[in-house]
Amino acid sequence: MMRSPQVRNGVVETPSPSHFHSSVSVHKLRRFNIWIVVFRFASFCFSLASAIFMFTNSHRGADLPQWHHFDAFRFVAVAGAIVALYSLFEVGASVWEISRGATVFPEVVQVWFDFGHDQVFAYLLLSAGSAGTSLARTLREMDMCTVSNAFCVQSDISIAFGFAGFMFLGFSALLSGFRVVSFIIKGSRFNVQN
Repeated sequence: MMRSPQVRNGVVETPSPSHFHSSVSVHKLRRFNIWIVVFRFASFCFSLASAIFMFTNSHRGADLPQWHHFDAFRFVAVAGAIVALYSLFEVGASVWEISRGATVFPEVVQVWFDFGHDQVFAYLLLSAGSAGTSLARTLREMDMCTVSNAFCVQSDISIAFGFAGFMFLGFSALLSGFRVVSFIIKGSRFNVQN
């Protein structure tokens, strides 16, 4: 949408195309940052839910299984808690960036911090979910789930939430990877051309 020329001091001034492009760039940058917040918040919610479901997967009875009796389920619980804390920090950092227009750390550090940690924590969730899935399958084959079906269902829910957290953290990693590439090529974490 073109703005009409304005007359000042008898001279016709036309808005510069660079001003138009920069306002488009600001709008795209804001939308990009909002998507990052949405993905990070979803990762926080699903990872926290995964950890809570696993940490609370204890039922009364000496013969009933407990989540802390199994290494893979301890891995699922702790990985979910760690990723929830990281995602909460990143949501705060993203909100800070949107509201202040600056990163928490210096730009070069922030770009690599986000990308590196997104990768590490996404793979942490993926490996915890894989280990949990393998153990859940083994427990079903051993007929452990006939003894305590609620334990197996709650474990499955926790593992599924962990995989959902991985998916949203993976989306965040794609966006933070885009920022790294933009920073390497253009010297800025986000450079939009119309």
